[in-house]
Amino acid sequence: MKLILSDRALNISIDNSSGTIQYIDLTQLNISNCTGCFGCWTKTPGKCVIRDDAVKVYPYIAQSDTLLYISRIKYGGYDTVMKTMLERSIPVQQPFIRLVNGETHHVQRDVALKKATIIAYGDIGSGERDVFKKLVARNAYNMNFDSYQVLFVREKELEQTVRMEVSKWEK
Repeated sequence: MKLILSDRALNISIDNSSGTIQYIDLTQLNISNCTGCFGCWTKTPGKCVIRDDAVKVYPYIAQSDTLLYISRIKYGGYDTVMKTMLERSIPVQQPFIRLVNGETHHVQRDVALKKATIIAYGDIGSGERDVFKKLVARNAYNMNFDSYQVLFVREKELEQTVRMEVSKWEK
């Protein structure tokens, strides 16, 4: 499965005749903030105790082998709606720890190894770019990324860049 997760509506057409592409505009969903209760690990393992639209999204994140995250960059990090969704996807991990390259990281539940592309857009300075690249590199371990790339674009180039990346999936 391939997943496009965006922090804004996109005016693009996607050939999903194969039924393997899921496009989710996070701005159209009701996603509450994580409360940090760890109920997804203790009370309802693998399922968030908050019953909102996030419980429909994080299974797609877990099952996808190809990801396209689209987010405005703010202060070197994901914009609010994307950050909130990524925080709410913690149920795809277990509370147990594993060693990865000498570092501790969570054990994944049933999470596909991923090829990820993160399209970061907005008026992004070099300092913010560096911080964001480091953030994605650190997150890559817990998000089960086999490989990833970060593309920085201006907002006016966003939809064309998304189209180009999705067209690569069809080859």
